[in-house]
Amino acid sequence: MGFHDLVLLFFSAWIVFSISSCNAQLQSSQIEVLLQLKKHLEYPKQLEIWKDRWTDLCSVSSTLVDVSCKDNFVTELIILGDKQTKVRDFDGFAIPNQTLSQSFSMDSFVATLARLTNLRVLSLVSLGIWGPLPDSIHRLFALEHLDLSSNYLYGSIPPKISTMAKLKTLRLGDNFFNETIPNLFNSSSNLRVLSLKNNRLKGPFPHSILSITALVDIDISSNQISGSLQDFTGLSSLEQLDLSKNKLDSSLPSMPKALKRLFVSRNSFSGEIPKHYGQLINLQQLDVSFNALTGTAPAELFALPNITYLNLASNVFSGSLQNHQKCSSQLRFVDISYNRLVGGLPYCMSNKSENRVIKCDGNCLSGNELQLHQHAVSYCTEAHMIKKSYRPGIFVGVIVGILMIIVVLALCIVVVWKRYCLGGMQEQHLLNKTVQDSYSGAFSPDLVTNARYVFETAKLGREDLPMCRTYSLEELKEATNDFDNSTFMGENLYGKLYRGKLESGIQVVIRCLPLSKKYSIRNFKLRLDLLAKLRHPHLVSLLGHCIDGVIGEHNDTKVYLVYESVSNGSFQTYLSGNSSGKIFNWSERLSVLISIAKAVHFLHTGMIPGFFKNRLKTNNILLNEYWMAKLSDYGLSIISEETDACGVNGESHNSWQMKKLEDDVYSFGFILLEALAGPSGSDKREAAVLNAMASFNSQHQDSWKEIVDPVVQATCSRESLFIVISITNKCISPESWSRPSIEDVLWNLQYASQVQATTADGDQRT
Repeated sequence: MGFHDLVLLFFSAWIVFSISSCNAQLQSSQIEVLLQLKKHLEYPKQLEIWKDRWTDLCSVSSTLVDVSCKDNFVTELIILGDKQTKVRDFDGFAIPNQTLSQSFSMDSFVATLARLTNLRVLSLVSLGIWGPLPDSIHRLFALEHLDLSSNYLYGSIPPKISTMAKLKTLRLGDNFFNETIPNLFNSSSNLRVLSLKNNRLKGPFPHSILSITALVDIDISSNQISGSLQDFTGLSSLEQLDLSKNKLDSSLPSMPKALKRLFVSRNSFSGEIPKHYGQLINLQQLDVSFNALTGTAPAELFALPNITYLNLASNVFSGSLQNHQKCSSQLRFVDISYNRLVGGLPYCMSNKSENRVIKCDGNCLSGNELQLHQHAVSYCTEAHMIKKSYRPGIFVGVIVGILMIIVVLALCIVVVWKRYCLGGMQEQHLLNKTVQDSYSGAFSPDLVTNARYVFETAKLGREDLPMCRTYSLEELKEATNDFDNSTFMGENLYGKLYRGKLESGIQVVIRCLPLSKKYSIRNFKLRLDLLAKLRHPHLVSLLGHCIDGVIGEHNDTKVYLVYESVSNGSFQTYLSGNSSGKIFNWSERLSVLISIAKAVHFLHTGMIPGFFKNRLKTNNILLNEYWMAKLSDYGLSIISEETDACGVNGESHNSWQMKKLEDDVYSFGFILLEALAGPSGSDKREAAVLNAMASFNSQHQDSWKEIVDPVVQATCSRESLFIVISITNKCISPESWSRPSIEDVLWNLQYASQVQATTADGDQRT
């Protein structure tokens, strides 16, 4: 072999090595996601090893951070922080030095995570992550192990976690989840470990858990779960169950034979320990302390072949322990203290054994070594006899007491009924009827008076604005110079608009609506109360109202709604070029769209049930002095008579903005379309827009460029643009069943924004 051949062989080997090295590296998009996560987590010390995009993130690791990769994709991400939960109560706001800052967005964080499409293991522990866990977490469809424990997550556990078919481990312990546990899973689930310990979860134990036959470990301790438990024997693989420190009050349920550890202390279980517990041959640890269990302590428990820990303390066990009772050679700890036990201790439980801890204080046991910490025998026997002797008397007393309470409550109900209900029955009937008429798909008959508001969304209210109150007509006249023509702003479906300035100096917009006879004063005020409670950073806030006239008696009765003033005009203005030189680029448009999607999501979910018919149009999207987008004209159909009337000033049912107004997602689709293409100028323009939408489905063609606004084309990344194009197509689908939820729309917009942000201010243009 000559020199030339050796050089050629060396060069070939070098090429092969270089290619294999390149293949081992992460895709650039995956690196960008990891660096974006570092930014979301506010650059913790643990991630200082992720220096820049040229660092091999798959090879750098520490005891607190580990990234595993396969085929150029991240498959495992483990980050252990130092911000453990140190507060007993968490009110949903950022806490300095304990949580991430107020600017942290859980929605954006999860949207970024979801771009790691091959992720199988995700563990983010003690990082100060806070906020409600969004349903979009289910987009991590390949995930097998999820651990978000020891953070500041609150609200409900998202039901869509149940769609994560590959999930085997779910750990959400040591957070602040404060709703009921949803029926998350079914028998086809692969879940093996479920840990929800140390939260604020309430309501009954979810019986759907009993259908997950693969479960090995369940830990829902230290919550507020109440009610009864059903048979657990169907969980044939279950080895550990921890339900301690809850409010369960049934008898102890049956358990599977594979069970090794059972902890149900500090509840209100009653009755006797089931006999079959003495046949759980795999049982190693049993703690039923601090309950109200009765009967005798089953001798079989002490002799189970694998039992090492047995705690029966602080119950009402009575009777004596058998002298010849056997104890397992594995048994190391026994606590039978503070019961009603009499007699002596069996030999196997005497203190002669140095390898076994026995606690038996607070009983009536006999024996020289026990006298100092025991009651007299009469204490246990008398307590037991008194319980038996006076049981009939107690029973009769309880029955008599209940009957007296029922009589008193009945009298109170009659008085209240006569005073309030009879007088208001007709008004309530009118309220139910009119609500059903205008919100048949959204509201039940008694929703207005019984509406429930979600805890988390209520925290998003505007604290910088005054509470909603009643204004006098004189105050409003003074604010508008007696409704002078110079203060008139225009008119639409929901009345005339005037600008004004309150005595306090607050700039406001006042809407004047005529009302018909169909509303009573009580009926209408209930509706106003609903609108007044809708506070969100991206909603134009209602500050108060004024009723001029007697509702229901005159046709000329008017109501004035006082809103905060939003000074920088409408979103439509900054799309059409009618503003003073400013036209929004793609990133700015995405920011507005995300803000309004959040507002619509709040309207749909912030009250149960939600507000729908919200007149979603670009000229109803206003911008304040900080360029924050706010939605106006929302929810007004609940107080307006003409919910389906044709508009004024050129608005009609033929306008593409007004079609299917009852479907907010459909209407939002046209807002997206206008952000992509610019506002439509005529019906001819509308037809061209709708016809061109077909070209959006063919990304390899350039025909879509004919419709997309040149400003968008010049300032967007191609990938970000097509994410929005895709969700726009889904929103304006003619079939309502195929349209996405507003949450899906929001997720896609946040994803598009993340993609746009990672292209270095739009280097990858269309």
